[in-house]
Amino acid sequence: MDRKELYLLLEAVRTEQLPIEHALEQLAQMPLRAANHTLADTHRELRCGMPEVIYAAGKSPQQCATAATLLAAAHDRVLLTKADVTRFVAVQAILPTATFHPDAGCITWFENQPRSKRGQILVLAAGTSDLAVAAEAQVTCDWMDVSCDILTDLGVAGLHRLLHHIERLRTADCLIVVAGMEGALPSVVAGLVACPLVAVPTSVGYGASFQGLTALLSMLNSCAPGIGVVNIDNGFGAGVLAAKIVRAAHPLQ
Repeated sequence: MDRKELYLLLEAVRTEQLPIEHALEQLAQMPLRAANHTLADTHRELRCGMPEVIYAAGKSPQQCATAATLLAAAHDRVLLTKADVTRFVAVQAILPTATFHPDAGCITWFENQPRSKRGQILVLAAGTSDLAVAAEAQVTCDWMDVSCDILTDLGVAGLHRLLHHIERLRTADCLIVVAGMEGALPSVVAGLVACPLVAVPTSVGYGASFQGLTALLSMLNSCAPGIGVVNIDNGFGAGVLAAKIVRAAHPLQ
């Protein structure tokens, strides 16, 4: 049962078209829809402001398609992360208007387009090698109806490239800063802007980067206050956090 179905159910009770006992029977069956080994949490949007998202890695194409079917029946949007072309083909077979975002490894589906956007998020990628994680964050923000753009190749080895965009950075409602190697970029950016900043360490780097652990520890130990740090390569988590910040600042009228 999604928000619309719950509203109709309560309206039917209010207008005495449905006995309270029958409504209780329907409410007792929430909050999930089941198929095979999949239990879709269709009330997550009511609780958390966004539908459940499908983590595609480790799932078969058919499992991804089944989960997408359940969520599409309850919501006006579906998002799969860590996906590939094989999983996209399976999802598109049941949701023909689904879109694959190869740079981000994401699949999105919207019941209605175009969609109005709120606020402005900028994703800053230290290097082109960080683009996959940055793109995942951008797709996530877009899926949550928040405007989002990417600026890339802004690593601290060429600081003038970052300063070239400083005025634009200062107009954003929130920044997502993605960096591997030594992970210094979020600290630098946080010292230049007043808006909230979400830092994303990536697994990009040579041996002593320890698959992103060096960047993660650097961001957690930043001297710049107020930085939120998500897990290694977690562009999705960064997108959700940033979008929630912006949506709180720009509520729907």
